[in-house]
Amino acid sequence: MNKESLETIENEVSVFVRRIVISEKRNAKLERSAYILLRQLSTHGPAGVKILADQLQLDISTVSRQAAALEHKQYVDKVPNPRDGRAYFYRITDLGNRELDEAKQRRYDRLSNLLKDWSEEERESFGQLLRKYNQTVDSDN
Repeated sequence: MNKESLETIENEVSVFVRRIVISEKRNAKLERSAYILLRQLSTHGPAGVKILADQLQLDISTVSRQAAALEHKQYVDKVPNPRDGRAYFYRITDLGNRELDEAKQRRYDRLSNLLKDWSEEERESFGQLLRKYNQTVDSDN
């Protein structure tokens, strides 16, 4: 692999991540961790802490802490695990869904504004390359 290509990719990924973090701190009502957890529950349904930790590739203690904060805000609630009465699942609430939808819309609006001068072909290509990159990273873990 060409070293110059790797240097370009490494640099651009670093800048990309930094800009996302800065943008989210400036523009987001939901913290990034809350957004990711709510999105996971919205997409895949109720889940326990261990399953969420595995899916998100995080420590159980991290997910437990984040889920407790979301429960305190009433964005999620606990429901009994039907297979094990001692355990429970987290489930996104209506309020959590509204907050998630609003956060998604803000993200869509921001992306739409940022990419307004790009052609549809460029936007599609960018999305496909991001998907391919993310799938490659997922399969490597």
